[in-house]
Amino acid sequence: MKPLDPRLLRYARSTRAFLVVAIVVGALTAVLVVLQAYALADIVTGTFQHGLDVDALRPALVALAAIVVARAALAFLSDWAAQRSSARAKSQLREGLLAHAVQLGPVRLAQHRTGELATLATRGIDALDAYYARYLPQLVLAVIVPLVVGLTILGLDLLSAVIIAVTLPLIPVFMVLIGMYTSSRVDRQWRTLGLLSGHFLDVVAGLPTLAVFGRAKSQAQSLRNVGEEYRKATMRVLRISFLSSLALELLATLSVALIAVSIGIRLVNGGMDLRVALVVLILAPEAYLPLRMVGAQFHAAAEGLGAAGRVFDVLDEPLPVVGTRTDVPPMLGARFRFEGVSVAYDDDRAPALERASFVIEPGRVTALIGPSGAGKSTVLSVLLGFIAPSEGCVQIESAEGVAGILDNFDPQVWREQVSWVPQSPYLAAGTLADAVRAGMPATDDEVAEALREAGLPIDDAALPFGLATPIGDAGAGLSAGQRRRVALARALLRPAPLVLLDEPSAALDLETEARVVAAVERLRASGCTVVVVAHRPALVAIADVVVELPTVVVEGAVLS
Repeated sequence: MKPLDPRLLRYARSTRAFLVVAIVVGALTAVLVVLQAYALADIVTGTFQHGLDVDALRPALVALAAIVVARAALAFLSDWAAQRSSARAKSQLREGLLAHAVQLGPVRLAQHRTGELATLATRGIDALDAYYARYLPQLVLAVIVPLVVGLTILGLDLLSAVIIAVTLPLIPVFMVLIGMYTSSRVDRQWRTLGLLSGHFLDVVAGLPTLAVFGRAKSQAQSLRNVGEEYRKATMRVLRISFLSSLALELLATLSVALIAVSIGIRLVNGGMDLRVALVVLILAPEAYLPLRMVGAQFHAAAEGLGAAGRVFDVLDEPLPVVGTRTDVPPMLGARFRFEGVSVAYDDDRAPALERASFVIEPGRVTALIGPSGAGKSTVLSVLLGFIAPSEGCVQIESAEGVAGILDNFDPQVWREQVSWVPQSPYLAAGTLADAVRAGMPATDDEVAEALREAGLPIDDAALPFGLATPIGDAGAGLSAGQRRRVALARALLRPAPLVLLDEPSAALDLETEARVVAAVERLRASGCTVVVVAHRPALVAIADVVVELPTVVVEGAVLS
């Protein structure tokens, strides 16, 4: 963990303006610290050495009060600027993280645990409050104040300046050593929290299934074990933080004591002026205080720094290269020719799809079959532009002729002509009608008809309120089969030229499956090109073209 990660300046642009404000505030604070020392020294020497009364000391007392008020105002300004900058920086990081995650696409994003990403976007980024509000302002003060105070003492007393010059660098050295030791502990703490978050999310999502099979209690014990590991990791970090603070405090106290002893001896021998001695004694602790405080605040901000590091790791992940052509040809009547397409998700793993060559004919149903892991869902990911082929290409042939290679087109524009029904569709919280519309204008009658065609009539006993049936986040309240049929109803409501279905009849009874099959036939009858991943015979039976992966067998079409 670096004291100031340069990636923070790149991804959170508000940090730059805050650093400028912090430097100005730090410089003014350093000047006020010196003026305050002189004002106190003048008051003390005027009272005890020169016997001045209150009237004579009034200018010095007023000056001291003004300095104290000014320092309080600067502290308030620094805190206000830190809070505003923190809010903006967190907003920028969240927006950047979410935008980057969307651009990475579901295929690359699957390499990260969902729970850890959710924790990063919420608690992880929120932990930066301590970093902005306390650590960064103190870091600026730790650079400016010791320099100004040290130069002032150098002009007053050479011996005290030498002691400060020798002992002051020891504090950063100890801070670096402690930071290197703490870094691994904080990383371990954050990894444990990510594991706990991901595991907890998975358990909550599968709790109904676990309860049915009597495995809920064993998972509860697993959660307790991971939670206990997180508690131990947190306590280890706190123990190191307290011990390091003690070490820094002890070092600073001994250094100030050396200066005080040398000044006391010279005062007794008459070799030093009282006013100068008081100024040096008042300023000496101020030279060490910012460094001691920055060490303490570093540990307070350690969680935020660790989380920010993980956020930056995600943001630094290279985005897939996508096409830029926006002149996407009309997909209605277009043919898709896979020519030796291979897809590898990871260089260390075998290709998920290897040298696949087949043709998706327009206005027909193409069924992809094969064992699990053969690359059926990978074909859909390629057609959606989620991942580019490692080898080969997908040629688009419109009615007018060859329109181009799929990878060359802007995927955002391309997807406007594609409907996708994944295995696990995501439904936002709202009503059943909202989930089907998904922002599309449609009447209640049209929505109800689409649901009926998808095999989920609104008079179903599982939908007590019909179209007004409430749905929780991620489709909570609906079964996996019902969520899949809602997604199919979306495709039926506004059919796109290209419809991709990933096992739409999985986990359905025969009657409901027949309705889904009829819906697929209606899509074909409307002129849509349908590509369906099928494991059930009913869907394979209505297909015009059957492509078996990894071996390609095409019925009713010609191999390229």
